[in-house]
Amino acid sequence: MKKCLLLFMLLAATLVHAQDTTSAGGSSADSLLNALSDDGENEAVLAAFKSTRLVLTSTTETVRKNNLNFMVVHRFGDVGGNDGGSRTLWGLDNSSDIYIGFEYGLRDNLDITFGRSKYEQLLDLGLKYKVLHQTTDGRMPIALTLIAQAGLKPYEVSTNVFDDYSNRLSYFYQAVFSRKFSSRFSLVIAPSFLRNNLPFPYVKGNEKNIFSLSAAGRLKVTRRMGIVLDYAHPFSSFRNDSDSPRFYDPSAVGIEIETGGHVFTLNLANAQAISPINYLADTESKWTKGQYRIGFTITRVFSFGKKQQADY
Repeated sequence: MKKCLLLFMLLAATLVHAQDTTSAGGSSADSLLNALSDDGENEAVLAAFKSTRLVLTSTTETVRKNNLNFMVVHRFGDVGGNDGGSRTLWGLDNSSDIYIGFEYGLRDNLDITFGRSKYEQLLDLGLKYKVLHQTTDGRMPIALTLIAQAGLKPYEVSTNVFDDYSNRLSYFYQAVFSRKFSSRFSLVIAPSFLRNNLPFPYVKGNEKNIFSLSAAGRLKVTRRMGIVLDYAHPFSSFRNDSDSPRFYDPSAVGIEIETGGHVFTLNLANAQAISPINYLADTESKWTKGQYRIGFTITRVFSFGKKQQADY
């Protein structure tokens, strides 16, 4: 399945050619869309994505100033294979990862983020800054958001590998490029760099530094529902050559549903972990072996600023 999702989305991008011309003065959006930031100009392309993340990859959307985006992300156990099947209710008895996250708008284009994962008990703290906004007149054909994140594994592991406290730290940097090609289709390309002070997983020959490239897209099906595809490829000689453990590229497919102030995504993914710090370093599950899992994401935005006057 390697590279097939990336090729599919690039092909779709060439077929969907009519760029969206919806301006900021267009039809009114619900509370969640109003909470996603824009640059305040009439020529800004709005709502390229419904939320700040798809399945694996972040989008270029940020949260408005003084708004808080609360996220619950859950990934169950294997649907098939040795650990799945009817005895685990096709993975629903188990959870490979659970993530609780918060994104707070310091400014309309600048978020501070915090979250905690079950997988490796990872704590993460970061900043997300929207640098460029796509415009409807084509003068700026893309949007660009930069992400910087630090991760900490505060608890001991069974192998007691953290002989130095700095070994618990990881750093993640990503540039997220997006384009809304039409009212129905938006695409993300995101190069990233991951640094683990102690190579993870903890096996001989593993690398501290990993470059990767992610591609994700959303295809609108109805006014409130879309199909999302997500794929990441870590560039790692160790992961290409290793047989024990054997690594695979993280990938996912899902259905995204907007329900008023919430966005709900139901998905299937071969990645066990939810945070990019974990899934880029350690995805050992293969689709054809049934090692994929059901997951969901729920996001809700809360406003702590002054109530904005509605536009008519």
